[in-house]
Amino acid sequence: MPRLRQLLRRSGSASTVGTRRPTSSRRRGDTVHEDALRAVLSENPNDERAFQALAEIVRRHAAQAHTDEDPLAAEGAAPTRRREADLAEWALAEELAGNPKAWYPLVELARLSIGDDHEGTLRRLATAAERDPSGQALASGLELLREAGMPVDALGLGVGHWRPREHVAEAGRQVVLAALDAERPLDARLQLDALVASTPHRAEVRAFAGDLDSRIEQSRQRTAGP
Repeated sequence: MPRLRQLLRRSGSASTVGTRRPTSSRRRGDTVHEDALRAVLSENPNDERAFQALAEIVRRHAAQAHTDEDPLAAEGAAPTRRREADLAEWALAEELAGNPKAWYPLVELARLSIGDDHEGTLRRLATAAERDPSGQALASGLELLREAGMPVDALGLGVGHWRPREHVAEAGRQVVLAALDAERPLDARLQLDALVASTPHRAEVRAFAGDLDSRIEQSRQRTAGP
């Protein structure tokens, strides 16, 4: 809270990314909370907790605005309300993604578009990975693609952007898991060997390397057949 109060008292910034746009609608009870969250995100657009909290607010406002405009459509209009909420979150993520250091909003845009825009999803995740030197953006993007049943795309993204000497261990783990999901045990073995040999996060890698090694061997036996 002291940090939020400091951000709210600061003088105006030249950047408008993440600032709430002027509106003629009535002020809501959580406006102060919304402004505080936007102030946090203007400083760090990759603050996941702040983004999720703000996204919840804008989604709720968008869904409520649809019901207010058409009270008769309140029943049986869940898909429309959900679409309005998605559009509101999309607008928020797209606005924050204008910050050249922002990668988390790009991952959220990819999540919202993954069912409708395959190329756009991969492009956003690639840009997010390029913006984040730590590798956390890459790990998040690979997990998103794997959960969506797109392991081959995940493996391609990982091979193209993973830097084992620089990235967090989770990024390497996700690359190996993508290869396993794609039923490519040889690729999984190569990526795991690269991770073990090159990562500076040796203790963290040792904690999961044994499990990955076992899964690679099981996958190799499966794909080899009788």
